[in-house]
Amino acid sequence: MRIVIAAVGRLKQGPERELAERYRKRALDAGRKLGLSAVDIVEIKESRARDATRCMLEESIAIANMSPDGAVTVILHERGGTMSSAAFAARLQEWRRRGKPAVVFAIGAADGLAPSLREKASLVIAFGAATWPHQLIRIMLLEQLYRGVTILTGHPYHRA
Repeated sequence: MRIVIAAVGRLKQGPERELAERYRKRALDAGRKLGLSAVDIVEIKESRARDATRCMLEESIAIANMSPDGAVTVILHERGGTMSSAAFAARLQEWRRRGKPAVVFAIGAADGLAPSLREKASLVIAFGAATWPHQLIRIMLLEQLYRGVTILTGHPYHRA
């Protein structure tokens, strides 16, 4: 199974990018035992449209177009549901068990993603009630992916 993080915008060089890469590599290395073939980050170019609705639509279309056939789509959105790390790991395991070729985690820009993409998603999640910058959400997601993989492999990283 391939994990794809489709994030609108770019992380600039610096500590945020380094931390994101560290967790991406850890998730991939630990996940190979589970059949994880890749943890990829695809940076979607921000729309230049002046209207927020148009921006969300263009960015959502770009995410939908890059999503592999048969992939599970998970949207990160401030109004999404929350879940424990163990529940997150269980979802990964279920998708893998069902033979899903990929899971695409979509992170929108400041205005979010189009409602049409959210409606088609298998899951909409949030990392708590607070609003987070999309750069931090990317890092938090990568850490949760690593944590989820370590839960599934029995690695002691997660101590609940």
